[in-house]
Amino acid sequence: MTAVADADRATSPGLVPEDKKYDADVIVIGAGPSGSAAAYWLATAGLDVLLLEKTTFPREKVCGDGLTPRGTRALVDMGIDVSQEAGWLHNKGLRVIGGGLRLELDWPELASFPSYGLVRPRADLDHLLVQQAVKAGARLHEQTSVTGPVMNSQGRVEGVTAVSRHAEARTDKTEITYRAPLVLACDGVSGRFGLALGHQRNDKRPMGVAVRRYYNSPRTNDDYLESWLELWDGPPGADDAKLLPGYGWIFGMGDGTSNVGLGVLNSSAGFQKTNYRELLTRWLDHTPEEWGFREENAIGTTQGAGLPMGFNRTPHYQNGVLLVGDSGGSVNPFNGEGIPYAMESGKFAAEAVIQALARPAGPSRERALHGYPAAMAAEWGAYYRLGGVFVKLIGNPAVMRACTRHGLPHPRLMKFVLKLLANLSDPRDGDASDRIITALTRITPALK
Repeated sequence: MTAVADADRATSPGLVPEDKKYDADVIVIGAGPSGSAAAYWLATAGLDVLLLEKTTFPREKVCGDGLTPRGTRALVDMGIDVSQEAGWLHNKGLRVIGGGLRLELDWPELASFPSYGLVRPRADLDHLLVQQAVKAGARLHEQTSVTGPVMNSQGRVEGVTAVSRHAEARTDKTEITYRAPLVLACDGVSGRFGLALGHQRNDKRPMGVAVRRYYNSPRTNDDYLESWLELWDGPPGADDAKLLPGYGWIFGMGDGTSNVGLGVLNSSAGFQKTNYRELLTRWLDHTPEEWGFREENAIGTTQGAGLPMGFNRTPHYQNGVLLVGDSGGSVNPFNGEGIPYAMESGKFAAEAVIQALARPAGPSRERALHGYPAAMAAEWGAYYRLGGVFVKLIGNPAVMRACTRHGLPHPRLMKFVLKLLANLSDPRDGDASDRIITALTRITPALK
């Protein structure tokens, strides 16, 4: 079935006549990593999926473009070719810089995850993911901006209103209605659909802001993702050098450019009180000139985005709507990584929906749908609670400086920290560090 025909639209926007048929089994709002992953898994199970995207592909998104092995696994699970021949730049670990020290940490060898990470521009990554969803059978409508929920007479969401310029919609800036028994809100950090339903962000949970810019740079080829735990306005160690808020990254893209950026957490005194673009320039102006991170080598402007962390928007399921990926605050508070968690939450949501739609509408279906927030809490709830404590601690520059100077000189400790921050461990078959991480999450109450 294509876009809803004029004669089959609801006569009253925002209210579904009970005798009208649905236009799809599931509507997915947003074709980023969470939406495309959810659409892929739903379509693979044979469900009719309508994937609504406000822009057209390929399109750019603000991101560091670097993936840990967790992201690699999520892509492999979806059947994406992540070989270097397919255009992916592989990395073997994380280089950590701070306290005057530099430490290279290889990704751990685990049964649960591959031992390499990836780098790929988000414009390419998102396009590959949505193509995979379409190949599986999802129906993609680009240039379709969702404007609000559609409710049935019992107050349950059973569709969306949208403004579409999709060819099959035969409309230009005219609001139309799409109907389905379930809606997945995968609309990113803005979470507009959830906001329209009254889902407010929990300000007590972590939130970050990140900015990044591309530069032509000889550092384009690098076997490691690089993380800066201290950012200095001035030569490090100089009497007049000032420690800036936040953390930074330098990711070589393998195409002659580097993605360079920084993030600031809401536990920092500088959060929302800082010009982040200026902050990035002040840091980069004191990096070695031969690296090329100067205005004359910049490509485009500095772009920024929010990082919704630690389940800072809930409930993840209510009245026919599932909040997925960034719209449900799924970013890892330990390291600011969002793509693998978006994709995994998309899979969790799809699994719940597949089970739900195999049951009749009513209590049995609702039990299956409530399995989605339960799966999210079981998988990351305790880990994200620990991450919230971590965010509060490192928001204090003195604590961050002490951790950097006393932790980096101990490689064995840092290997444990890498596993914890990147959420890479084998709960059943791992070593002592895996068992410690598992024990920590077991004794920590889970966020919901």
